[in-house]
Amino acid sequence: MAIKNSSTGKTLREYSIEELKDAANRMRGYDLVALCAAGSGHAGGTLSIMDIAAALYLKVADHDPKNPSWSERDRIIWSTGHKAPSLYLGLAFAGFCPVDDVALLRKLSSPYQGHPHWLKLPGVEVSTGSLGQGLSVAVGIALAGKLDGKSYRTFCIMGDGEQQEGQIWEAAMEAGHHKLDNLIGIIDYNRLQIDGWVRDVMNVDPLEEKYRSFGWEVLSIDGHDMKQVVGALEKAKAGLGKPVMIIAATVKGKGVSFIENVAGWHGKVPSYDEMMKGLAELGLTDKIPVQFLLDKAKQYQNEVDRKLEAKLPHFSRNYWWNAAENMKAKMEPTRKGFGQSLAANGDDERVVCLGLDISGSITISDFYAGKPERKRRWISMGIAEQSATSAAAGLAKEGKLPVLGTYATFAAARNLDQIRTSVCYGNFNVLIAGAHGGVSVGPDGATHQALEDLFAMCGLPNMSVVVPCDAVETRKATDFLLLKHQGPKYIRFAREATPVVTDEHTPFRFGYANVIHLRKPTANFADAFETVLASNYADEQEDLTIIACGPMVPEAMRAAWILKADFGYESRIVNLHTLKPIDVAAILRAARETGVIITAEEHQIGALAWRVSGVITETPQLYGVPIITGAIGVKDRFGDSGAPWELIKEFEVSAEHIAKKAVELMEVKRAGVSAEEHLVAGLRE
Repeated sequence: MAIKNSSTGKTLREYSIEELKDAANRMRGYDLVALCAAGSGHAGGTLSIMDIAAALYLKVADHDPKNPSWSERDRIIWSTGHKAPSLYLGLAFAGFCPVDDVALLRKLSSPYQGHPHWLKLPGVEVSTGSLGQGLSVAVGIALAGKLDGKSYRTFCIMGDGEQQEGQIWEAAMEAGHHKLDNLIGIIDYNRLQIDGWVRDVMNVDPLEEKYRSFGWEVLSIDGHDMKQVVGALEKAKAGLGKPVMIIAATVKGKGVSFIENVAGWHGKVPSYDEMMKGLAELGLTDKIPVQFLLDKAKQYQNEVDRKLEAKLPHFSRNYWWNAAENMKAKMEPTRKGFGQSLAANGDDERVVCLGLDISGSITISDFYAGKPERKRRWISMGIAEQSATSAAAGLAKEGKLPVLGTYATFAAARNLDQIRTSVCYGNFNVLIAGAHGGVSVGPDGATHQALEDLFAMCGLPNMSVVVPCDAVETRKATDFLLLKHQGPKYIRFAREATPVVTDEHTPFRFGYANVIHLRKPTANFADAFETVLASNYADEQEDLTIIACGPMVPEAMRAAWILKADFGYESRIVNLHTLKPIDVAAILRAARETGVIITAEEHQIGALAWRVSGVITETPQLYGVPIITGAIGVKDRFGDSGAPWELIKEFEVSAEHIAKKAVELMEVKRAGVSAEEHLVAGLRE
């Protein structure tokens, strides 16, 4: 069985148990090199699942590398999508793609995305990344097999922490109810997740009893004993009259001593020295072409850089961040401001923080760091965004101030109905943090890049939405939302370090925009600008207005620098940090006084642009007033793997793109003025 010629039915190669062990070991080596070359990824889980990946792709599952769409092939679904390198190596060792190409992991436009995308790489069955969904997809594929009378088997690989997602148990119930004996689940039971031991974060045991109660056959094995792995997979594939769940006890980071059983290596990758040490422990120092792979990755990256540079609008000189001798910007992740606020305000006994398994990354765990007395108000909810959201509503009903947060795409999409019904409909005082918003999560790719969340949040009645521009403004916004704002609230911030452009003296008033104006270039970027409340701003007869929110505010400021230095244009920058309720007066004044409005958002175009356009078009004071508008943002596409600043260029949301759009609109404005002057002159004659 396994690797076959779909035309003849002939098995192309039979692997012995020893050969599978050797393949799994080499796959671990290639995994280390690919992760090192990528500079990001997940070492722990990719190493723990590798024996199962080798057994599936090289011996048990029927497939044809020359015919990836063969209708009779077995389907392998990676619900645990962050272990994508193991999937890619399984495909590569089976012959679907060159093994060396896995060195292109997480590179921009590479098919080896941070989480698998089935439209980019033949052999990948399903695009995954948001945990808990794969088993449901597998149920659907297994049902289709039954309906079509096909004999293929559907395998679904999951993590043990992933069992915290409620959708898993809906799928488990469905599979048992429909007696899907062509469905085989595999749990990588390595006992660790991002926030620590699964049993401490949110205990999922006893898994055997739970799955049996849903009508599954359960096989428990040592996931690193190749004989047991192959035996269980083949037994399950032969059919046991019901769906089968294989619970494979594994070691996170298997094979590399300093990675094994360390939660911190969940989303961490080895340095060059650590990679070489790991290869030595695996006995692969001279058996993998390390330098060739690293050079391949570097050459690919050089080509990416060249294409991005060619794509970027160019001006009289390089205005990129910290490229000039002056206008230097301090860089700091906006998420730090969120953690700082929780640390400072957490003594209020009403504050309760809910952990959703990426607590350190989004800084919500700063709430209790170094303050053990607060730990009783820290409630770990595991990977269960939907239930946690409704639980937060319950806490709020009883007078608590609940805070929950995760990646923005999980904080405002997976749990949208719970936010709508449990939180907003009841108008409960729940603070939701959408962390890692926009493309700043970078190499994790499309499944983890929130580019649609603001549509949903702004569309919910009773919901307030704040998108701060830097770490300082994030802290101020969190201070206000946490203790002074009543009702549902959503704060969105980035993961990547972005320019700090405000300070303690910069005004911040919920619901009121700030106006920023470039005075003159200085040594420090932030010092070159003056910021005032929009309501206190006196018209300076600027040529155009750039309205921005979040990390696009610093980009708008840099665009103003480009426009003034290269074209002599004066720009009014409006920091619309509060997206809902929106500052109507600031928008109307800018439109009336400058006549040109450009919106800039790190989001699908519309969350900001459409709201601003709505204000302009629906206001009687502007009827008949010519307003020229343009929008910078993501153009109706999904994200991609790549470094955060690469993606800013790729998605055309940089200051250079704002400046280019401004120049285009100013040409329209000037042409309109010239035409009007010509018309007036003609009438006078």
